Amino acid sequence: MELRQLTYFVAVAEELHFGRAAERLHIVQSAVSQQIQRLERELGAALFDRSPRRVRLTAAGERLLPEARAVLTAAEKARAAVAAPAVLRIGTSTGLGAHLDRVLAAFAERAPDVPVELVSLPVAERLGSVAGGRLDAAFVRSADAPPGVRILPLWPDPLVAALPAAHPLAARPEIDLADLAALPLALTPRRTNPALVDLVVGACHQAGFEPVPGPFTGSLQDTLATIGARPLWTVVYASHARVLHTPKVAYLPFRAPGLALSTGLAVPASAPTPHLDDLLLACGDHES
Repeated sequence: MELRQLTYFVAVAEELHFGRAAERLHIVQSAVSQQIQRLERELGAALFDRSPRRVRLTAAGERLLPEARAVLTAAEKARAAVAAPAVLRIGTSTGLGAHLDRVLAAFAERAPDVPVELVSLPVAERLGSVAGGRLDAAFVRSADAPPGVRILPLWPDPLVAALPAAHPLAARPEIDLADLAALPLALTPRRTNPALVDLVVGACHQAGFEPVPGPFTGSLQDTLATIGARPLWTVVYASHARVLHTPKVAYLPFRAPGLALSTGLAVPASAPTPHLDDLLLACGDHES
């Protein structure tokens, strides 16, 4: 008895028509008939009553059908057990910091056999890659979903002020935005992160001042190194600040209401993302 014979038998049993079963299996009808006849000879019993008008299962066929389905299900599980696990490709956002560490740890507990590949891209490319199927999911902040993508809300991401550790303001437990008005602001260009720039500059305007433009150094690491040596300030996500080791830079929370952007998970709008449930539960696990 072969798995192929059982597959053909189940198809005919469900279609009750040899021609339709052959179409479903993408083979010629004669091949289906030959394998069913061979199976019947091996079992020593007719499995179908055949007539010009209809095909129906015999009593032996009725008894075989659930067993054949169980064998085919077991065979599929066996194949899946030894198959290489699919890689879950996730686009990452700058500054996830402790969030990402905890999400990955929680996901590894829920799906230990699923490898994760992290891909760092600008937000527009991240969203485009999700829409095009090149990424399974992506972390994004305060972004609008393009066609073919939906964004599932995750958590708010507060910002903290980064300023020289030697500056008098660094001795405070928290800071008002207006206290930073005299210091130049080193901020990424708006085209790189419009949501962040609009939030910070808008908050400065609400606090009553126009931020003094500071030098843009090209990366957060370079910006923090510059802040450690010069009187500048910038903003860093609190989750990222917790994993940064920069002794010459101090990180101060803003007084309420503070500054924050919302983080979400971008996924394809129609095609299911593999292991999405485990990934979302991991996001919730790390928050709790």
